[in-house]
Amino acid sequence: MSFDPIGFLERAVQTPSHEDVTEMRDLLVETLESADAEVSVDVDDAGNTLAVRESGREGPHVVLNTHVDTVPPHVPFEREARGTDDDTIRGRGSCDAKGPLAAILAAFFAADLERGRVTLAVTPDEETNSTGAAALDFDREPDAVLVGEPTELDVCNAAKGRFQATVTVGGANAHAAEPQAGVNAVRAAGDLLAALDSFDDREGRPDESDALGEATLTPTTIEGGTATNQVPAECSFVVDRRSVPPETADGFRAALEDHLRAHVPPEIPVEVSVSLAERTTPFLAAFETPADSRLVETLRDASGGEVRPFGAATEASYFAEMAPTVVFGPGALADDEGAVAHAPREHVRVADVTRAADAIETTLTSLLS
Repeated sequence: MSFDPIGFLERAVQTPSHEDVTEMRDLLVETLESADAEVSVDVDDAGNTLAVRESGREGPHVVLNTHVDTVPPHVPFEREARGTDDDTIRGRGSCDAKGPLAAILAAFFAADLERGRVTLAVTPDEETNSTGAAALDFDREPDAVLVGEPTELDVCNAAKGRFQATVTVGGANAHAAEPQAGVNAVRAAGDLLAALDSFDDREGRPDESDALGEATLTPTTIEGGTATNQVPAECSFVVDRRSVPPETADGFRAALEDHLRAHVPPEIPVEVSVSLAERTTPFLAAFETPADSRLVETLRDASGGEVRPFGAATEASYFAEMAPTVVFGPGALADDEGAVAHAPREHVRVADVTRAADAIETTLTSLLS
C-alpha cells in the first residue's frame, strides 16, 4: 500500500496521548483499516491495538511492538525545515515512541511476506503500569520480537530491569531530651543507606552481565519522623534497582532485607523490612538476546547500527521470555545537548524515521523469506 510514515508521524505528534490514548489509538486503527493490504485489526480488552498480516504459508511469527502513550505535559508539534531529508519533527512523543511507531507501520505494510506472519501489537500504557503488554496473549508465540523505542538506529539486544522497593526502619519514640530512652530510626537509616554500597559485594550476588555490566542500587527518596523534638520511631527510604539476569524482583527483595538486617547497628536495635512497590503487572526484568542471533545480525546489517544495550527498562522484558527480542528505532533518549525523550526539546529526524522503516522492512523480508 501507499503509506507515508512522515505524514502519519506529523498527525500522530499533533494527537495528544499524554492523558488519554483514545484519540491516538483511533488514528492508528483508522490507518490500519484503510490499508490496501489485507490486514485484520482488533482492539482487545486491555486497550492493545493488534493487527496481523498473514502470508498463507507456514513460517516464523514476527511481532512488532511499541506504544502510543506519552508523558505529560504535551509539547506542541513543529516541523523544522532544513531540506526534506534533514527536516526535524519536534513535539511530545515525536521520538518516544511515535517516530518508532511510524517506522514500524511503514515496514509492517511494505514487507514482502513469502511465509509466516507479522503481528503489530501496540500498547496503551508503557509509560505507567504496562497493563496492556502484560495482557497480550498471542494465539501463537512469536519467533522474534522488535520493540520500537528511540535507539539512534542502534540494535539494542539487552536492557537492565527496574525494580522499586521501600525499606522501612522501625524504632521507638522518646523525648529528644532523653534520646537514650528511644530507638532512633532516622539515625539507624543512615547506617543502612551506607550498607547499600556493599550489597553487590555480598556472596551469591548476580554475576556481572557481559552486555549490561553490573547491577545498580540507588536510594531515591527518604522520609521519617513526625516532630522536631522527638526521637523518630520510623523512617523509610525508596531504592531503585537496575537489575541484570538472572535476578528477579522477589529475589532482590529478600536479599536486600537479609543484607540490611545484618547491618543494623548493634547500639540501635531497629526492625527492618523491605517491600516491593505495589504493581498489578510484573516488574520489567532484565533481558539479553545473544548478539549472534539471526534477528540481531539481520537488523544490524540492515540498519548499520551498533549492537548495544538499551539505556532504559522497556516492555521488551515481557517479550524476551517468549522469543529473541531487540529494541530499535529512530530518535534518542538523550544527545550531546541533554535530554530528548520525556523533555521539552523532544524531536526526531525525518531521515532517521525513513532509515528505520527501511531497516525493519529489510529485516522482516529476510526473516520471512
